[in-house]
Amino acid sequence: MTQAKIYPQHIDLEPVMRVQGTVRLPGSKSISNRTLLLAALSEGTTTIHDLLASDDTSVMLDALKKLGIQWEQKDERTHVVHGAGGKLPVGQANLFMGNAGTAIRPLTAALAVIGGDYTLHGVERMHERPIGDLVDALNAVGANIEYTGNPGYPPLHIRAGKVQPDRIAVRGNVSSQFLTALLMAAPLMAVDKPVTIEVVGELISKPYIEITLNLMRRFGVTVGQDGWASFTVQPGQKYQSPGSIHVEGDASSASYFLAAGAIAGGPVRVEGVGKDSIQGDVRFADALEQMGATITKGDNWIEAKSNGVLKAIDADFNHIPDAAMTIAVAALYADGTSTLRNIASWRVKETDRLAAMATELRKVGATVEEGPDYIRVTPPDTLSHATIDTYDDHRMAMCFSLASLDGAARRGNAMRINDPKCVAKTFPDYFETFSGIAQDTLS
Repeated sequence: MTQAKIYPQHIDLEPVMRVQGTVRLPGSKSISNRTLLLAALSEGTTTIHDLLASDDTSVMLDALKKLGIQWEQKDERTHVVHGAGGKLPVGQANLFMGNAGTAIRPLTAALAVIGGDYTLHGVERMHERPIGDLVDALNAVGANIEYTGNPGYPPLHIRAGKVQPDRIAVRGNVSSQFLTALLMAAPLMAVDKPVTIEVVGELISKPYIEITLNLMRRFGVTVGQDGWASFTVQPGQKYQSPGSIHVEGDASSASYFLAAGAIAGGPVRVEGVGKDSIQGDVRFADALEQMGATITKGDNWIEAKSNGVLKAIDADFNHIPDAAMTIAVAALYADGTSTLRNIASWRVKETDRLAAMATELRKVGATVEEGPDYIRVTPPDTLSHATIDTYDDHRMAMCFSLASLDGAARRGNAMRINDPKCVAKTFPDYFETFSGIAQDTLS
């Protein structure tokens, strides 16, 4: 049944009693943009299958083209990238990075090491997202990066420097993307001696670093580790194309459909990720299992179904901060108060997600306590019909689609989602796909 009524500025979702079906996931944003940059820096030609088609990957593809990297799209799901062997054919460019953290941070490191004259800028929110820890780490070892707006934030002007350090240090407690950027650029720095990257303080979002290390290995570079405290790249390693590579389905996007199955019957199966996924966000399914859902996994799929009203959860979500947003909304269907801890990184994402999530959860009737690095959610007896603001944040829009589900808890209600087109950042046809699993609407 059709669940959604689409208007230019909003989408209206009717209440749904039951969901069931199979969803083929779009490609992972994290894997897609890492793979594009590694393919560009490699020797040889790389065929990339199932690349995510979204705003964030378009930003990376456009940037690579401006830098002289040749690529072509063979069909809807296949791109071919011709690597430049650690060099860039164009030494001067003005690059628009939108709001894509997975594009601007690794590119900043690579451009600073390779050298040239580049400016990087984005949308207004990008200019509010911190990049100072990465820039400071690079400038400390010979890079020449200047802030052209507020210090610590884009836009940036990168000029040629000489970056060949023995050691480079970066804080790990703001964004794991800073370490990812340095790791991906490390083989370009380790020309004739090893380069060690030291993590200062706690490293958050470790599963995203595991994605980076896994993909670097697939492109021929191995990284030595001293736990999570330091990472060493030996000299002489160059990125080599694997020839062909497949992008896994996006595990963060899987969270919405798995949560739907846990809330409103199911089973709902997502295809494109499975039990051996390299993405840490597949652990989201474990959190749903703690809340009482039945989870089954195959090589390339995960399935969720409901066992009734969900159980409240109190857990540390530092390892899956993006997918944890979905748990905050799933908590509306729990049997008590849920607490999500160690999620301070929400504040420096596409919006201040802690503040935004607290605001919108209160609109639907939840009692919410917002802390510096946690959120505590007590569900109401019945969710209130609400107009949800999305803050130009794709995950806010997708998360709150779940509030239209009724399910075993009998709490769902009609929801209006403002600015639904923001989902184009990672999942352009999300609402059509979400409506496709709706079985029984209440209108």
